Amino acid sequence: MTTTEPGPGPLTSAVHLPDPPAVAQRPLAPALYRSTGYTFASTEESVAIRTGARPGYVYSRVDNPTADALSEAVAALEGAGVDEDVHGQSFGSGMAAITATFMALTQAGAHVVAPREIYGGTRSLLHGVLSRFGVTSDFVDISDASAVHAALRPQTRVLFAETLSNPTMTVADLEMLADAAHGAGALLVVDSTFATPFVCRPLEHGADLVLHSATKYIGGHSDATGGIVVGRPDLIAPLRSIRHTTGAVLAPDEAYLLRRGLATLPLRMAQHCASALKVATALQQHGGVEHLDYPGLPSHRGHKLARRYLVDPAGEPCFGGVATLHVRGGEPAGRALVQNLQLITRASSLGGSHTVAQHVASTTHRQFSPDELAAAGITPGTVRLSIGLEDPRDIIADLHRALDELP
Repeated sequence: MTTTEPGPGPLTSAVHLPDPPAVAQRPLAPALYRSTGYTFASTEESVAIRTGARPGYVYSRVDNPTADALSEAVAALEGAGVDEDVHGQSFGSGMAAITATFMALTQAGAHVVAPREIYGGTRSLLHGVLSRFGVTSDFVDISDASAVHAALRPQTRVLFAETLSNPTMTVADLEMLADAAHGAGALLVVDSTFATPFVCRPLEHGADLVLHSATKYIGGHSDATGGIVVGRPDLIAPLRSIRHTTGAVLAPDEAYLLRRGLATLPLRMAQHCASALKVATALQQHGGVEHLDYPGLPSHRGHKLARRYLVDPAGEPCFGGVATLHVRGGEPAGRALVQNLQLITRASSLGGSHTVAQHVASTTHRQFSPDELAAAGITPGTVRLSIGLEDPRDIIADLHRALDELP
């Protein structure tokens, strides 16, 4: 009687499943790679990839194809008008991207110049964390060239700016800042979260690195968290090293959702910008509004710069999707306005399909002292509005009603 070798057992078969079918056609949607590890044809191949002698993937803390697809897509958009290679790195959040950037560019004894109205999380990083490791910072009026130049020192390594500041919508004069930074031997790093590559591409104006909290407009649907930094390969390489050393990685599912958002970014940003201009125009004369920050208004101090730097691909002005109200009556009135809203959502973050209102002093800039808030142009009654994709007339009606209900 002949016997045959037994096949693999059921446990082995469950682990070693058949390979998925090969796809000859190019998928319309990109693949999602959730795998944490990758196989190798030989030990030599593994060593070559790990040492950088050949391209490939080893472990998703180091690199992941889906995360790379996102960062290179954003790099392509940001670097469209730049005559040099532009690459990107993805991170688990916008703050992870900012942290890695400062870790890569500074060390003990280094100095940073940043806007006085900087996002609260970035200020906390500079003032409360990096200061413990010997990095000093000065916060200045980034729109005042003389103040910027006066703050720069031989030890300055980074001049940090926000294309549109949070929440006062101060417009950065990118070319002036680039000249100032480079003249002092520093790098210009720009947080362009509020603008997106649809509205402004800082690399075209002399910036060295551009970063985004992709959680906001790039994703656009309030369902994924991530950060991106793009720039020259020699500046991006140390960011990659810090990312995989610290583990600040972007999960592939998040990367997939954020990359998907890029396809509709132009359509969404056009609507955000158009609606925000209508909202700002309608509210600027309301008696309950002390003043209103929106660069699309001729009364905004950055309006001329906005018309120069904030334009869509067709060359039309596009002033961003955030408008900031400074409500009469101080903090009680600001909080009451947010509470009175019915259509507009009381929620954190911005850049999604819903219009969102936040009382600034108690949320995004709670790290600031009263004097620091005042210096940054933030009053106790400041309310930031991220204008969503609803009909602008409905947004305006809700705000008018909520303002009319204030004492």
